[in-house]
Amino acid sequence: MGRAEARQARQRGARRANRAERTGIRRFFTWRKLLGTFLGFCLLVMGAFFIIYLLVPVPSANAQAEMQSNVYKYSDGKVLTRTGKINREIVPLEKIPKGVQYTFVAAENKTFFKDSGIDFKGTTRGVLNTLRGKGKQGGSTITQQYVKNYYLSQEQTVTRKLKELVISLKVDQKKDKHEILAGYINTSYYGRNAYGIQAAAQAYYGVDASKLTVAQGAYLAALLQAPNQYDWAIASDTGKKLVTQRWNYVLNNMVEEGWLESSVRQGLKFPVPKPPKAAPGLEVGQTGYLVDAAEAEMERMGISEEEIKAGGWTITLNIDRKRQQALERAVAKQLEAKLDRKGDKADATVQAGATSVDPKTGNVLALYGGVGATEHWLSNATRRDYQPASTFKPVVLASALENGSETQDGRPIGLQTRYDGTSKRPVEGSDVAFAPENEDDKDYGPVSVQRATNSSVNSVFAQMIVDVGPPEVKKTALDLGMTDGDGWPEQPAMSLGTMGASTWDMAAVYASLDAHGKKITPTIVKSAEREGREAERKVDPVGGQVISREAADTVTAAMTGVVRSGSGVNAAGEYQAAGKTGTSENNRSAWFVGYTPEIVTAVGLFGEQSDGTGQVTLTNTVNEGRANGGGVPAKIWKAYTTGALGGGSDARFDLDVDESATAEPTPTPTPTPTPSPTESETDKPDDSPTPTPTESETEPPTGDPTPTPTKSPSGPPSFTPPPDPGDGDPGDPDEPGLNLRP
Repeated sequence: MGRAEARQARQRGARRANRAERTGIRRFFTWRKLLGTFLGFCLLVMGAFFIIYLLVPVPSANAQAEMQSNVYKYSDGKVLTRTGKINREIVPLEKIPKGVQYTFVAAENKTFFKDSGIDFKGTTRGVLNTLRGKGKQGGSTITQQYVKNYYLSQEQTVTRKLKELVISLKVDQKKDKHEILAGYINTSYYGRNAYGIQAAAQAYYGVDASKLTVAQGAYLAALLQAPNQYDWAIASDTGKKLVTQRWNYVLNNMVEEGWLESSVRQGLKFPVPKPPKAAPGLEVGQTGYLVDAAEAEMERMGISEEEIKAGGWTITLNIDRKRQQALERAVAKQLEAKLDRKGDKADATVQAGATSVDPKTGNVLALYGGVGATEHWLSNATRRDYQPASTFKPVVLASALENGSETQDGRPIGLQTRYDGTSKRPVEGSDVAFAPENEDDKDYGPVSVQRATNSSVNSVFAQMIVDVGPPEVKKTALDLGMTDGDGWPEQPAMSLGTMGASTWDMAAVYASLDAHGKKITPTIVKSAEREGREAERKVDPVGGQVISREAADTVTAAMTGVVRSGSGVNAAGEYQAAGKTGTSENNRSAWFVGYTPEIVTAVGLFGEQSDGTGQVTLTNTVNEGRANGGGVPAKIWKAYTTGALGGGSDARFDLDVDESATAEPTPTPTPTPTPSPTESETDKPDDSPTPTPTESETEPPTGDPTPTPTKSPSGPPSFTPPPDPGDGDPGDPDEPGLNLRP
C-alpha cells in the first residue's frame, strides 16, 4: 500500500471514530441542545418569578416601629437594664434640604430616579454571597433598602432577598420616587441609637434635619454603610479614613450628576460630628459602658448592629454583679474621693478605666468605663489611644524566653541574666539608634533581669528587645492578645510600650500569662438569644498554647517580685500576686496590671482634656507630683482584688519555671568593675511628692548599690556578675507559695 492510500485509510478511520463519538455521549452536548436547555431554564426561572410575583403581596409595615426591648442581665440573672425604645421622628421630604436629599442618592443609588427599583446584578450577587456565607456583600437600590427597612427584616436569607426583590418592583410601581426616598431616609439606622434623618441630625450635629448642610448630609449618607465603624467618635484610624473617602465619593458623585457645583464642592470641608451622648436609660453608672462592650462583642459574633437594634434579644453578661460593685467602690474610694472634678480643672482631666477577667474561662467579671456615660461617653476600659508603657515589658521578657534569645555576647536571657542598667546607654546590635533614659537619670550598673523588672529599668529592656528582635516581640504581643494598629513600629522604643492599648487588651495579655501561656480572649457576653436563635461565638475564650508554659510561668515568677519588693508593692495584699506598673511619656497614662491565680485586672489612669480632644499630663492631679502606676492604679487594683476575693485568698501560683531562665550564669572573666556611688532609695513608693518625670518612662527604682560595667571596644558591655543579695528574685526553691517545678 502506498503512502497516499495509507493516509486515506487513516482519515476514513478518524471519520468513523468521530461518527461513533457523536452517536455516544457527545450527542447530548451539541451547541443547539445546550442553548435550548439554557433558554428553557431561563423560561422556567421567569415563570417561577412571575408566580412568586403574583403570590407575594406588599405587606404591612414591619414591627420595627414597635421595636422590642433588649434585656441585659448580670451573670446571676438579675436584670441590668432594658434598651430598645426607638429614637425616631419622621420628617417630610420637603423639610429636608434638596442638596441633602441628593447626598443619599449619590451615596447609594445614582440611577434611583430612573431605575425600576431593583438591581438584578447586585441582588444576584447578594443571594450568592448569602449562599456562600459571606454576609452583607450584595448591592441594593434605595427602593430595595427601603423595602427591607420598612416591610421586612434584617435577616440575611435567600427567602428574604427574593421577597425584597418582588416587593421592590411592586412598591416602585405604586409609589412615587420622592415618597420612597423619604421613607428610606426616615427608616434607615444611622448609629448612636438614631433611626431616621431627624434623630441622626440631632445625634451627630445637634441640629434639626432642616438645618443640615450638604457636607453634613454627605457624612450621614456615608454613615449608612457602616454606622458603628464610621462613627467619628469611636472609629479607628482605618474607619476614619474609609468614611472620609466615602464622604468624598458622595460629593464627587453629586458633581458628576449635576446636583452640586464643582466650585461649591471644592470649598466643602469634612464636618466632624459632635461627641455622642448616652442613649436613654444608659446614663447611670457603668450601664452604658457594659451595654456598649456587649453589643461590640455581639457584632464580633456575627450579629449586625441593625439586628441588635431591632430588639427582642435577651443578653446575659459574664459580669459578676458583686465584683462589678467592688470595682466601682475601689475607684470611688481610691480615686474619685481624692479629686475635685467640678472645682479643679486639672482634676477634671483624670480618667480611669479597668477590665477584670477570669483567667480560667476568659469571662469579663467587671469593667469600669469612666465616671458615667453622660459625662464621658467613650469607654476608658476599651479605648486604645493611650500607651501601656512599662506594662509591656513583661511581653518583651516573655518573647525572650519563648524564643530562647541570647544577649549580644551569647548569654541566654533569664531572670538572673545581667544587663548594663546605665541610663541613656545606647542599644547595641540595632540599625535604629536608641538610648532611653531611666527615671531620674538613675544608673543601675550591672543589674539582673529580675531587678530590672522590679524597678522597670528602661535601658535593660531596650537592649533586651534588640537581643530578641522587635518583630519577634511584636508577634508575641499579638499572640498573647494585643491588637495591631497604626503607631506600632518594630523598633527598640517598643520596649517602653509606645503602641496603643486598652485595659481590655492588657487584661487579655496578662490573663494568657496567668493561664500558663494559653491564649485567653476576654468575653463579656455569656449568651444572646432571640426567638429561639442563639448567637454563636467565633473565637474560643480559652484557646491553644501561644507561648510555652515555662516562658509564661517564668514571667509570672518575675512579676511576683514587682509586687513583693518592686514598684508594685502598693498592690500587695492577703493573696499571692504578680503584676507590673507603667507610666507613659509625659505622665499621660499610669497603669497597674496584675493577677492572682484566680483573677486578672488591668487598671489605667488617663489624662484627657475636658472636651476629649487630646491627651494631657496626670502630674499634679490625683496627687502632688507624678501619678505613678505604683500609686493610685495599684491601690485601686488592691482594693478591688481584696473585695473580689472576699478579703483575700490562699491560692498559690503553680509555676513550671525553666531552670535555665532563673539560674545564675557562669561569670565571664573581665576586669573588675568600678563601683558607683551608693544610693539610698527604697523600692516602696509612697504618696510623698515626686519629681516631674522625664520624657522616658520607668517606675521608681530600687536603690541597691551596683557597679558600673566596663564596656568593651565593640559589642555589648561585659562584666563579672557580682552577687545580688536581697533581690527578692523568684526561683529560689525556698520562696514560700510559688511551688516552682523544675
